[in-house]
Amino acid sequence: MEFVSNEGKNVEISVGKDIYLRHAIKMRFITDKDNYIDVIKEYVSDIYEEGDIISISEKIISICQNKIIKREDIKIGFWAKFLSKFACRKNRGGYGVGMAINMQYAINKVGILRVIFASLVSGITKLIGIKGVFYKIVGRDVSGLDGFYDGAWNEYKDIGIELPENSKLVCNEIKNKLGISAMIVDSNDFGQVILGKSNDIKLSDQILREIIRDNPAGQGKQTTPIILIRKKV
Repeated sequence: MEFVSNEGKNVEISVGKDIYLRHAIKMRFITDKDNYIDVIKEYVSDIYEEGDIISISEKIISICQNKIIKREDIKIGFWAKFLSKFACRKNRGGYGVGMAINMQYAINKVGILRVIFASLVSGITKLIGIKGVFYKIVGRDVSGLDGFYDGAWNEYKDIGIELPENSKLVCNEIKNKLGISAMIVDSNDFGQVILGKSNDIKLSDQILREIIRDNPAGQGKQTTPIILIRKKV
């Protein structure tokens, strides 16, 4: 099997004394009509070898779980419009609460008082060069929201994609049904979070993050949300 990387990415990456190969699996566009077990079986089963790990973008799991919010179902109120004016419209990882609709989602998710508190603390800490405090206060559910923009896909313009449910459980389901070791990641060009991994994976989250530290899946229209990882021998 020939390993292929996305443009600007490398197949090989060194982590400590080990070298890992990463294969970007080209796929069709995944919709809420798909089942993630069927998708992984279709694209991974024939090339997977014992000892491999697949890194799965959280988006395709969320979409298969129908963890989708429609723009029409979010009613933007005064506080969302007001507070979003003081936030960056676009952060390093994507579009954030500088968009009123994302701010309204945050309010709906954790409550107006927590959002106001997070906004105040964030405003103060930015003055001394500390960023990202808002999302630390409101939590991963808010920071993990994707969509509501068409920068890469028109299909994402009017939907928000929440984080998947029970990522660890999903990974164990993939392992039990397909025999494939899996992890689900929330990854972009500026950071990686391991949301869940199957119980058989012994590598630490820190090492797993290092293996995908350059975001080999890409952040545009690559349609490679699954990366096959293999330790080089």
